[in-house]
Amino acid sequence: MSGAEINATETAIYSPEMQAELDRIDRLAPARVDFSRPPDAAMRRIDADFNAVWNIDLPDVETVRRLTLPADPSVDAAECEAVVYQPADVGEGLILFVHGGGWAFMDLDTHERFMRLLSIEARTTLIGIQYRLAPEHPHPAGLRDVVSALRQILAQRDAHGLPLGPVVIAGDSAGANLALATMLHEIDAGREGPAGGLLFYGVFGADFETPSYQTFADAQMLTRPIMQQLWDWYVPEVSRRDDPLAAPNNANDDQLRALPPLFLVVAEVDPLASDSLELKRRLDSLGRDDGLWVEQGVVHGFMQMTAVLEAARRTMREAGKAVRAFIVKTPRT
Repeated sequence: MSGAEINATETAIYSPEMQAELDRIDRLAPARVDFSRPPDAAMRRIDADFNAVWNIDLPDVETVRRLTLPADPSVDAAECEAVVYQPADVGEGLILFVHGGGWAFMDLDTHERFMRLLSIEARTTLIGIQYRLAPEHPHPAGLRDVVSALRQILAQRDAHGLPLGPVVIAGDSAGANLALATMLHEIDAGREGPAGGLLFYGVFGADFETPSYQTFADAQMLTRPIMQQLWDWYVPEVSRRDDPLAAPNNANDDQLRALPPLFLVVAEVDPLASDSLELKRRLDSLGRDDGLWVEQGVVHGFMQMTAVLEAARRTMREAGKAVRAFIVKTPRT
């Protein structure tokens, strides 16, 4: 429901299909990540196996290919693996997708269904990138990788076999954080940015006392203690979390005014819900008209569940419409 608000003074109720899926996952009893210690390859495999429960029945696309984006010393970015999806009825333009996972988990494989379906709904070629993960590579390593990817895509599409047309940047959770921070980075640098931003339940601040953090501190899928640990791995120095490139809700009004059009997706039963609602409030106060879609009764990460949740499929259709709107409103490049 576009433009809806969340009443975080009362505990939200999971929707019937969301509750049924949470019950199903409990019955399956897949192993869960132990957030009491830093992630390693084994922990990341556990997380990948957990997400594989939903990464099924992959939608058909016309082509899939892997490529490597070279390192970029100008921004201290590393070489990044990438995957490109092109749907059968593709239009012009391109989506740069940044996966979530708390800056420390997940990869191109965990988000395969997500990326395939987004490209289909948007009728747009999509390139997903694998950035460096924390805590081995804390802020701003991953951000620099995304900045480099955006710059290469904007300037060197022929070299990578990517289509012309406007570029939309998208991301979920920590990926939404990196996508928004990338836009702010390029604004500050005076460089070309994307035509729009598609941000799914982003982590935009490090304030753990917001209304949604208080109400949904122990919600399914993501809790306040987990987010606190993820922040400790991503930005260990608390004082550095004031930086808008780490916590984008700290951006000033001029930076927010300069952003391209945004479409914000919010999961109602999510400790991070207030992050997006606060960003939307500030954008509205500046006279902007950015999109907001609040999906009631669902948890953080619900867009991984498009194979089983109609709410996720419904939201993906709206996201696809938003991408098409960004593209048609932007002159062809």
